[in-house]
Amino acid sequence: METVKSRLHLMRQRALDAIAYAMVRSIVALIQIMPLDMGDRFCRVIATILSGPLPVRKRVIQSTLSQIFPDLPEPQQKELTFAMWHHLMLMVCEVAWAQRRLHRCNWYRHVRFRGSQTMLRSMLSDRSSVYVTGHFGNFEVGGYTMGLMGVRTLAIARRLDNRFLHDWVENFRSAKGQDVVDKIGCAPIVEKHLQEGGMLSLLADQHAGEKGLWTDFCGVPASCHKALALFSLTANAPMMSVYTRRIDGKPMQFESGLLGVVDPATDSENGQSVGQMTEWYNRQLESMIDIAPEQYWWLHRRWRTPPEKVARRLEKKREKALLASAAPTKASTSQAA
Repeated sequence: METVKSRLHLMRQRALDAIAYAMVRSIVALIQIMPLDMGDRFCRVIATILSGPLPVRKRVIQSTLSQIFPDLPEPQQKELTFAMWHHLMLMVCEVAWAQRRLHRCNWYRHVRFRGSQTMLRSMLSDRSSVYVTGHFGNFEVGGYTMGLMGVRTLAIARRLDNRFLHDWVENFRSAKGQDVVDKIGCAPIVEKHLQEGGMLSLLADQHAGEKGLWTDFCGVPASCHKALALFSLTANAPMMSVYTRRIDGKPMQFESGLLGVVDPATDSENGQSVGQMTEWYNRQLESMIDIAPEQYWWLHRRWRTPPEKVARRLEKKREKALLASAAPTKASTSQAA
């Protein structure tokens, strides 16, 4: 009897997944035939609804913004919330448009590069490398563009519950050469990939749970996965902070840039331990957000309450940093004298 019930439940779930998939694909098909300006207006309407009459994740967004921007007036919080939803909706449209409108022969009309020489040297090098970014800008188009340029990378992603949607998203990500591996049990695959001189692409702002490495991110405690730094350290691979953001306020216009590089082989200040590298890439993510705060996922539950012991340690670290910044340096003292 239990077996029959479980089979019926499985069939029902698959049917619901298939219906959801059909609805999503129908919406995507509609988006793909829209002109860019019409799609932009459509996204503004949806953003107005999601940030106003039918607020989605309202409490999470308000809680996050009040922690990160405690002095931001409420009207500006609402403006930022609307701008974030507009960005997210437009990001979905751009993923749909990329498959038909972003090609090897016209990429220069849609993407410009910053720090391309350093990235190119890394891509042509025999050494492995680790690229980190966050839920900022249009990271999906960023990975798609790298594949379009002929650069093969390995990305780690959580498997979606809806297998039909998962297969569709994975097909988009791997369409131009980006391989995707499930985060569960991926360590041996990633290690082998890096040993062979491959390039690893990672989203660095995933919550790692209470046992993660806790550090301040945008001034608020966040738990970080240790594996990101470990991959770089064990493979002696430089870690690069990259982003793809929308520019000029227009859809399908991007800047793909390199913010910084830390190399375990040469950097003694930021690249010698898991803690150093984790704090380094969090600072890089903060710099990304500073460029365009509305293009970050403020609905993402990135910030959680740390264990009491961790909270005390972080507080002491902040006090120590504050004292160090307030103390006059020898140089400034001598100049004053």
